[in-house]
Amino acid sequence: MNNLNQLTLLGNLARDPEIKYTNEGIAIADLRVAVNRKWKNKEGNDMENVEFFNVTAWNKLAENCSNDLKKGDRIIVSGRLNHRSFDTKDGKKINIMNVIADVVGASLEFSSVKIACKEEDIDISKEETDKN
Repeated sequence: MNNLNQLTLLGNLARDPEIKYTNEGIAIADLRVAVNRKWKNKEGNDMENVEFFNVTAWNKLAENCSNDLKKGDRIIVSGRLNHRSFDTKDGKKINIMNVIADVVGASLEFSSVKIACKEEDIDISKEETDKN
């Protein structure tokens, strides 16, 4: 039997991405995504709820998020749900749920974005350029 742990979030960054590095030099970016839900109640009044999700990006994705995103940006995140738990010194059990991002992209729903790439980031072999 196959299992699936995949989710997609569409929301706004609640704060600027925070980047840090492991002792081995691996980049980790922490993002906080606010997702709004709107509906009408039985009386026809507009209702709104905001939920906040902690998202972790690794490696080059983490660096790109840190360099190119800022608080308020509308983004779409695809990733998997991760659960961690630990006991505090006073014996209290702490459970933490967060999203490990596979893909983070800017949403063009309300704005536009300019995509830029440094030439050294592009790996095109001579064969590929000869084909064009």
